[in-house]
Amino acid sequence: MAAVALPYLYGNRRSYHLTQASTAAAGAIEATRYKTIMTGCNYSITFTASGTTYQVQTQVLTGTPPACSASWSNVGAATPWSTSSDVTMTPTSTIQFSPDGTVTATAGSRALVFSNGFTTNTVSVSGVGNVRITQP
Repeated sequence: MAAVALPYLYGNRRSYHLTQASTAAAGAIEATRYKTIMTGCNYSITFTASGTTYQVQTQVLTGTPPACSASWSNVGAATPWSTSSDVTMTPTSTIQFSPDGTVTATAGSRALVFSNGFTTNTVSVSGVGNVRITQP
């Protein structure tokens, strides 16, 4: 019985990790877009495949009258998009958000492909910030 159950449980665990990673990425993208619109300054989010992390950056609102700075600053520390070693992502990408709601990929792609070795989930961002997770 254990010979049948263990591979099934292992596959379920890998499926859970894949769903968790793609959902975490989608949530981070949506939150970054909302921050951009709320503050009126550009934000970007960089997903790193090799480090399994993402880093949010912004052009900080400074001065009198307030204006967005020209330089980019990190918002907090890099955050893991997965804590599991059985999920990979390609490509390493930087997605930039403008206060008018538009989205561009300044490096990589607006589509992130997550894989657990058996199946994939794709997190895609439209040019106006709609986020969608697709499964095969």
